[in-house]
Amino acid sequence: MMLSSAAMAAETLLPIEHAHRVSPVVQKLSAPESLRPCCAFGYDLNVRAVGVPIPVYQIGNVLTLDGLGHHHYNDSALGAVKNLVGLSDEKSGLIYTHRGGFIDIAHVRDTADNTFYLFSEIYPKLGQQWRLFYSEELGLRRIQLNAFTPPAGMTQRYTLAAWLAGKIGFELAQWHEIAQWYGFQSVPGFSEEISAFSPEDLYSNLLGARLAINVILQGHAGSVEDYNKAMDAELHKALVGLDVATREETEKKFREIDGDWWNSKRRVPDKFLVLKRNYSLSDSRVPTPVPFEKAEPFHLMMPDTVVRYRLSTLGELQIHKGRDMERLPAPADYYSPDEFQGLANKAEAADKTQLDRMQK
Repeated sequence: MMLSSAAMAAETLLPIEHAHRVSPVVQKLSAPESLRPCCAFGYDLNVRAVGVPIPVYQIGNVLTLDGLGHHHYNDSALGAVKNLVGLSDEKSGLIYTHRGGFIDIAHVRDTADNTFYLFSEIYPKLGQQWRLFYSEELGLRRIQLNAFTPPAGMTQRYTLAAWLAGKIGFELAQWHEIAQWYGFQSVPGFSEEISAFSPEDLYSNLLGARLAINVILQGHAGSVEDYNKAMDAELHKALVGLDVATREETEKKFREIDGDWWNSKRRVPDKFLVLKRNYSLSDSRVPTPVPFEKAEPFHLMMPDTVVRYRLSTLGELQIHKGRDMERLPAPADYYSPDEFQGLANKAEAADKTQLDRMQK
């Protein structure tokens, strides 16, 4: 059977891999609680609160392939601060690719790190029932792992743990978009609604999960240093495969969609500086279609089943009642991933109503 060009690209760029051997796994890894400061969509952005740190804005937010720096597993708030003020050799920002649309490198790195951390926790206890707690994002984030009989083969166990970690890592990213829209603030007093459901966000997060899964399955989960080095190589390879643009091309693409996807006349953190959003939380996705782009989009996905196990039955992110849920109604018990899209749909309807009123 002949494969389509898209299928052939998927096989070579991000194949659904299995581990060929069981490799060492890092122990006592600190949870990456501090997200990197991501970028408001656009470039050469003006800021309304000059001199005050804005959690979703970076100066010089357009990146190039040779300006990515080196990945650092984000195990402390200090790394995020250093990145924000330009002192880190790890760089995050926005970069355009012809097959993957706009990529937010901070989102790629964050979900990759969550996947790496979750794998280090899940693999030693695979098949046991237990809970893992993250810090609050409006609600209390609790990862529930279920009891089951794991595969007999150790390489299959290793493979299954990697994919389960990536699946839950992406669920953390899905919830973050919801939390931002419903009032979560990583810096008290500064709204992050500008970044909620930004068109490039979740495609970038899913790319990060897939890159980390590949790094793990290739045997680079034994130390933070090995993981960081492997992430550098995988990220570079992925961007090349997505047909990464130059800085000039990225800036030109931003200008082409000014007034459609974003409004250069508005200032950070005005919510409707970003006009185009993608409210789909699907883990099978193509980039938000970019006007005037003729290249075939690259399809990213998280498989439902790995080594004959349905991932959704093995564990999930649960959002339990938090101390301050802002505009988000407290759940009767908890929000599960099955309910996330409904919350995103309500956000989409509310944004449409607000935009329609603004344009009258």
